[in-house]
Amino acid sequence: MSYIKKTDPEIYEYIEREKIRQAEGIELIPSENYTSPAVMEACGSILTNKYSEGYPFKRYYGGQENIDHIESIAIGRAKKLFGADHANVQPYSGSPANAAIYFAVLEFGDTVMGLKLDHGGHITHGLPIAYSGKAYNFVQYEVDINTGRIDMEEVRKLAKKHKPKLIIAGFTAYPRDIEWKKFKEIADEVGAMTMADISHTAGLIASKVLESPVPYFDIIMTTTHKTLRGPRGAIILCKEKFAKAIDKAVFPGFQGGPHEHTIAGKAIAFHEAMQPEFKKYSEQVKKNAYHLAEKLKEKGFNLVSDGTDTHLILIDLTNKNVPGRKAQEALDTVGITLNKNTIPGEPRSPMDPSGIRLGTPAITTRRMREPGMEQIADWIDRVISNIDNTDLHRKIKEEVKELCLNFPVPGIKI
Repeated sequence: MSYIKKTDPEIYEYIEREKIRQAEGIELIPSENYTSPAVMEACGSILTNKYSEGYPFKRYYGGQENIDHIESIAIGRAKKLFGADHANVQPYSGSPANAAIYFAVLEFGDTVMGLKLDHGGHITHGLPIAYSGKAYNFVQYEVDINTGRIDMEEVRKLAKKHKPKLIIAGFTAYPRDIEWKKFKEIADEVGAMTMADISHTAGLIASKVLESPVPYFDIIMTTTHKTLRGPRGAIILCKEKFAKAIDKAVFPGFQGGPHEHTIAGKAIAFHEAMQPEFKKYSEQVKKNAYHLAEKLKEKGFNLVSDGTDTHLILIDLTNKNVPGRKAQEALDTVGITLNKNTIPGEPRSPMDPSGIRLGTPAITTRRMREPGMEQIADWIDRVISNIDNTDLHRKIKEEVKELCLNFPVPGIKI
């Protein structure tokens, strides 16, 4: 960081503070993770200097002899990792990738089905105030309030009633595995296309720890961070029949020049995900989430769907008489980072909801195992059960720091 320190001391100072925060705290936000030093190097490399509108060997600018090979490698690795016919590695992030998919296969006003936001879906899956909800006619399915799980028969009834052109399966706050085959069967019944948003579980799917939608679904989008442990970005996978439409929608439909430094980081992350160590990592992510969920249940926490099949846990704090925002803020003070989150049938404001969302990708990257999950559950319980006891919070903060320094973050030295 010597150049930043010399050129812009103010920004340098905040980067250093963030480095300390990450090293001394526990990251439980399920959409966050730590990249490898190799991925970080690629993202900060001289590749950021190059403009490369177009696709490999079909560019609008000269000087692409190295860039074309890097992007081609990324494409090949993405296809191999997920077993897909086609891959577009250029999307800047998940939301624009989803928008590009809609643009590729839909007309404005077409009917689409997606999981409702406060039931675990994403803003790009039809939130009325978002682009997706305004441009398309979204019909939103829900989870069963009693079980916290998607009722596939209800999905089928909605699909038969509304005859959507596209059915989306995927989540941002749904702790259970998805029945891809059943979604495909429903889509076939009503003549709909299928799209999977696997942003949260891509790493677990690539490792075959969770079932893949690729054999069943027409189009799959995933971000490349989260459980995949790559840089911030996204990719789109699809069957060959959709390849041209997807590529045209990404460029020139939604984007100009791709970020080749990030694409290099994606290529490295895909390579890392093909290694035996990554499968062990993914298995441990799932084990840690299950163990953490069980320990939280033992302490009286009400888990939506009563547990997890993935890396993610959603907690309804109503029985603890502590709203999600207050819980998030109190846990922040002790160095445990998670996020406030709506629960199915949320009675409170989205800015001050009833729940909290947490997950295990980042702490597993730090090589924490089941004993660490027991300690984390204990800290969460002590903070929330003593929500206004700042003296206790200060004590727990020191305990958290002591544990974290025994599990260094890749690429961070303090």
